Amino acid sequence: MLPFPVPRLGLGCAPLASMEGTFGYGVSEADAVETVRRALERGVTLLDTAPFYANGRSEVRVGLALRGLPRERFIISTKVGWLPDPDRIGQQGAGERSYTREAVLRSIEGSLKRLGLTYLDIAHVHDPEAGDYRAQIMDEAYPTLLDLKAQGVIRAIGAGLNQTDFLVDFARHAPLDCAILAGRYTLLEQAPLREAFPLALSKGIGILAAGVFNGGILATGARPGARYQYAPAPEPILRLTRMIEQVCAKHGVALRAAAMQFAAAHPAVQTLIIGMAQPKEVDENLADFNAPIPAAFWAELKARELIEPEAPTPGGPPIAEADG
Repeated sequence: MLPFPVPRLGLGCAPLASMEGTFGYGVSEADAVETVRRALERGVTLLDTAPFYANGRSEVRVGLALRGLPRERFIISTKVGWLPDPDRIGQQGAGERSYTREAVLRSIEGSLKRLGLTYLDIAHVHDPEAGDYRAQIMDEAYPTLLDLKAQGVIRAIGAGLNQTDFLVDFARHAPLDCAILAGRYTLLEQAPLREAFPLALSKGIGILAAGVFNGGILATGARPGARYQYAPAPEPILRLTRMIEQVCAKHGVALRAAAMQFAAAHPAVQTLIIGMAQPKEVDENLADFNAPIPAAFWAELKARELIEPEAPTPGGPPIAEADG
């Protein structure tokens, strides 16, 4: 687990970079800054960003929002693996992917500059699934991050992952304090229950669960144009979501609330990272995260085999930690 306290809800700062091609909408600089500040006012003090998000623009905007604030008021999570082109800030995909020692040092230096900080709380290796980089990551990136941690430049080491099998691999072989797992532990998918989360628990690796709406559909419901993993939702996903929505309607539960509270209920999950792009979304997500949900709702989801029977649910019995 992370060696410092974190809130149960964190702010995902990718949408603040105005990545219209990914999210389908733009975000102004003013709205980005106000969203960060509203999050901090409401206790959402973990801010997750990355150089890859619009080629450095997410970090630049977060840095603007943090200007003049006491350093102890926020926790910064960012990533290595992408070196932005400084002449094309805001242009998604402009830059270079690399996990060499030199690239990691340049990445951290660039992030500190864009954020206006002297140290980072968490540095993740970003998207190691994207290409054949495993040897470079294990031989150069993680040893470099360990050196930076020993120097106090970063406080914790993680991995930003999209696939459950990579979490298993990295939990076994990388010096992780934590790991982001995006879109793989949700109301629609629970593969990490079988191996990844028990392994993380046994090794003391805190999970930062991201993508708990599966790219949109668990926030919007199975409406026309619903998106799953940032693409049009396929019919099996639409069908499963509709069945979950029926149980939500029966028990008076908001789908968004169920999606967040389900992901947060697993003991391996130290915090959720929720993307937000407007100040009002901070208030809405906090309300959903804290909304009461009856035990009968979770029981019916399991009885109808819509979620795995062994999945922990809010207020349910804890699960035993596996040996690693």
